[in-house]
Amino acid sequence: MISNQILQNTIDGLKGITRIDLCVIDVEGKVLAATFHEAEQYIEPAQTFASSPADSQLVNGFQFFKVYDEHQLEYVLLASGDSDDVYMVGKIASFQIQNLLVAYKERFDKDNFIKNLLLDNLLLVDIYNRAKKLHIDTDVRRVVFIVETNREKENNELEKIRGVFGGKAKDFVTAVDEKNIIIVREVGENESYDDLNKTAEVIVNLFRADAECEVHLAYGTIVNEIKEVSRSYKEARMALDVGKIFFEEKNVIAYSTLGIGRLIYQLPIPLCKMFIKEIFDGKSPDDFDEETLITINKFFENSLNVSETSRQLYIHRNTLVYRLDKLQKYTGLDLRVFEDAITFKIALMVVKYMKYMESLDY
Repeated sequence: MISNQILQNTIDGLKGITRIDLCVIDVEGKVLAATFHEAEQYIEPAQTFASSPADSQLVNGFQFFKVYDEHQLEYVLLASGDSDDVYMVGKIASFQIQNLLVAYKERFDKDNFIKNLLLDNLLLVDIYNRAKKLHIDTDVRRVVFIVETNREKENNELEKIRGVFGGKAKDFVTAVDEKNIIIVREVGENESYDDLNKTAEVIVNLFRADAECEVHLAYGTIVNEIKEVSRSYKEARMALDVGKIFFEEKNVIAYSTLGIGRLIYQLPIPLCKMFIKEIFDGKSPDDFDEETLITINKFFENSLNVSETSRQLYIHRNTLVYRLDKLQKYTGLDLRVFEDAITFKIALMVVKYMKYMESLDY
């Protein structure tokens, strides 16, 4: 169904061109849009006209027209005046609104198709049959972006993104829940993942001016056929979750850059608990004080370089060595040894993953 705002914009534009007042009333007798203030007094005549067999009629100085949606009466359009010119404007306005109904219905049908495609609700044969019926190419490159905000869609986040992509016939913007907006974007033959990252930054920048709106964006890999779009969507969903766990500082995360986080995310929790018990022998990284955690993170940031880490922490080299020795006594792992450092780093990531999954259960 067309929104009242679209109807109002349409007849306002027509009045601006023709200087003829127009009004749209639905079959239930509600004024949806009007360019003059006395529209309410024409509700009863419009309902009488709606039940008559005529498609157009002159009543009280107004031309009345019926607007159909696939042979179903949808609106009554009023045009002020009884001249041939007014009749012509009324017919043009009726035709315009009827075309809008068709366009919006097609958009609605495409939106439903894309949602069902993303959620794997369609058989393979149905995917290709419906895509053909809706004039959607089946063998072009596409990628799925997911935009998550901390607010629900009534705050116009969806419309902001549609303002960028909605006008492109080959891109689709939809939503399957309250806080996630999904973009299925057609990718050009020469576009790379660097280009996708630039597109992602454009989307994120739409919200950066709003301090209250927190936004995260993730995208999957490029797929070549329409049947694979759901895979790109699942990858984007995983990237969104993995990004929140291991890359909190990033607003944009790509599935192709998740690294070891992708593997850890797919581990069963019982296996994670067994691993942590084996590594820390009943102890937990949560028991480390803030100074120790800062030291560990900075040591990893500097690729296990003692001199550079001590310089950035503004401490003597011997102080850093003392802290590392103390950590080795507590955990049995020497972070100056590459194998122990890798084990420790993975263990910290596993703990982070477990805490995130526990938070989802509450």
